[in-house]
Amino acid sequence: MRTERWSRAAPALLALAGLISGCGASASAGTGGGGSGNTAAGTQQAVKFAQCMRTNGVSNFPDPNASGKLTIDAVANGSGLDTNSPAFSQALRACKGLEPAGFTGGTRSSQQRAAGLKFAQCIRSNGVPDFPDPLPNGPLVDTNRIPSANQPGGMSALHAAMQKCSGAAAAAGVQR
Repeated sequence: MRTERWSRAAPALLALAGLISGCGASASAGTGGGGSGNTAAGTQQAVKFAQCMRTNGVSNFPDPNASGKLTIDAVANGSGLDTNSPAFSQALRACKGLEPAGFTGGTRSSQQRAAGLKFAQCIRSNGVPDFPDPLPNGPLVDTNRIPSANQPGGMSALHAAMQKCSGAAAAAGVQR
């Protein structure tokens, strides 16, 4: 039953990951964002990082997407991995030297943090009452912290709310 639910939620997760990929990252805050960015070397770096994460205990760590991007937000929301687990933290430390530019995003400005709180309130007002406020150094959206996202129809409700709140997401630092 759980596998069936995940297979139905996969398209919504992919759309959600597309909407939030790059959360918290910007050219000025990231370690290499902006510009043309997605070079073959960058993609190779992201692939090596993914392989390292798998070798160091996160066996389901995904490869970069088709554009070569790999961000903590896409991993947290598109793969079902718990980015707060001890195994993930240990692997991240072990692979730090291979981490692709912009993977963990950057520090949000005070304006982006305030906009993140408004985004969370917007999501709650639009059908996802258990949507949490974003953590200071975490992704703007973390489906592991939204209990209703794992319920039937939960991802659809979240996706609909995110569409309604996309302006607030942009103000919080989300880049498309």
